[in-house]
Amino acid sequence: MKRCPELKYLDMRSIKHQIFYFPEAKARLDSLCELKCDTSIDSSYFYGLSSLCQYIQSLIIINTDPKPNHGIVKFIEVQNNLKHFEWKDYFDDDILTEDPYEEVFCALEKKADSLNYLRIYFQYVDNIEETSLQKILPKLYKLKILTLNDYRLFTNEQLEQLRIQVYHDLEILSLEWNSFSVIPSMIENSGRCIKKILFKPENAIEYECNNFNEDSLNFIRKIYENCPSIEYLTITFPPSEEHFAEFEKLLKICQNIKSLLIIIYNVDKIETSEKILENGKILLEILVRSAPTNLKEIRFYEDFKFSLENLEDFLEKWRGRPAISILTSDPIYERENYEKLINKYQEYGVIKIFKHSLFVDEIDYHFMYI
Repeated sequence: MKRCPELKYLDMRSIKHQIFYFPEAKARLDSLCELKCDTSIDSSYFYGLSSLCQYIQSLIIINTDPKPNHGIVKFIEVQNNLKHFEWKDYFDDDILTEDPYEEVFCALEKKADSLNYLRIYFQYVDNIEETSLQKILPKLYKLKILTLNDYRLFTNEQLEQLRIQVYHDLEILSLEWNSFSVIPSMIENSGRCIKKILFKPENAIEYECNNFNEDSLNFIRKIYENCPSIEYLTITFPPSEEHFAEFEKLLKICQNIKSLLIIIYNVDKIETSEKILENGKILLEILVRSAPTNLKEIRFYEDFKFSLENLEDFLEKWRGRPAISILTSDPIYERENYEKLINKYQEYGVIKIFKHSLFVDEIDYHFMYI
């Protein structure tokens, strides 16, 4: 402690000593800005720190022991400038006897005037119906970054409140489960500062299968009407002429786009092999015509395919632009003729990275690290 004149970052997970009793602890811990801990740490540690550390800006909590920890609640309550909060469930229990969330999120609600970064990762358990986050989320009006792994447990009333919530400063919206009935409203109510909209597209299709065609069209329009600064975007839509036209309009308006995760999916019928190739051809033609010069990465699954001829035509026309990275889960690109073509254009400097993985999670954006 004496060798650290100003302690800025502390990971408490491996510390067993009650460091707040050390000589000069107050002078050293008073400057602490970021704390990482887990819920297995005894409450007494947090009570001790609460008297010394009241200007933490970043608090990261790993929920390894899913029981109420009143010390953590007290520690949150005494903070005067908490800006960054992360909570990640990481436990083995299938059934919880007590709710570990309610008191923590009630304390967090009182930090709405300073909190601008919220990242939550819940594990699903059968006997706990988590509602405390849903209740406070609309009140955290200063959020710039919002990352949630799931909001399927929101009631209709809570979702409606989220739709009308205004996040003027929101820059990153990252949701593993996306409802097109909610996200467009959040986008419309933002302050036109959003740079990243990320979600798992297959989840959105499952969630919105009844109104997917109409809702996905509305989603595209809300993006180009309200997100002039968008850089990273997950987008999914059916292969209709109108959807392709609106997607191209989005590319022309949103000139800062750097990366796209694109899913083209027909919920009304199963596409033929010929139609899947045709969809891929149309997409490549749109990208050549209208993709912004900042676009450097494309991610996709197996829902559309590029014929060898169409892919080569696209890559040839991409010459002179910044090298493109392509990530896909489609095994067709492991075939010898595709590998030969890809290697050739990597040597030409047209392709920066070409990655194939059978695991869709490796193609998706990594939500906990955005």
